[in-house]
Amino acid sequence: MPRGKQTEPDSGDLTPVVGAETDVSPLGRGAGKPAHELTADEDIDVADWDRVAAMDEFKKLLASKRKFIVPATIFFVVYYFALPVSVGYAPGLMDTKVFGVVNLAYLFALSQFFMAWIIAALYVRAAGKWDDMAHAIIAKLRGQRGEN
Repeated sequence: MPRGKQTEPDSGDLTPVVGAETDVSPLGRGAGKPAHELTADEDIDVADWDRVAAMDEFKKLLASKRKFIVPATIFFVVYYFALPVSVGYAPGLMDTKVFGVVNLAYLFALSQFFMAWIIAALYVRAAGKWDDMAHAIIAKLRGQRGEN
């Protein structure tokens, strides 16, 4: 369709202007917005975040997450950068042959994959506990509002 050409919408199509380059499907106005498109003023199920943030359970959830995430991140960053630092400052040590042509640097680099998987597995296990804590908080909030 040529640019700038305006036509009347088809019956049943509530799009006010037809013929734009982006018109690929009818835009009905009969249904409400999906939940992810609602603004805070339109959403009737908005939590009182100040009250949630003040809850002891929520503070414990954040503390538990912080207790895991901060040390795990620091450990992984230090572990990750230990390889290039070691190769740069202790090349003799990292060039130590372990078996055949495989040296300590290669083994250390390979160990980083396993370390990432181990940290990911530990995170998944911890996240399950955080989910349980979050569900308990949600249940408590719904109970206070008298919902199911």
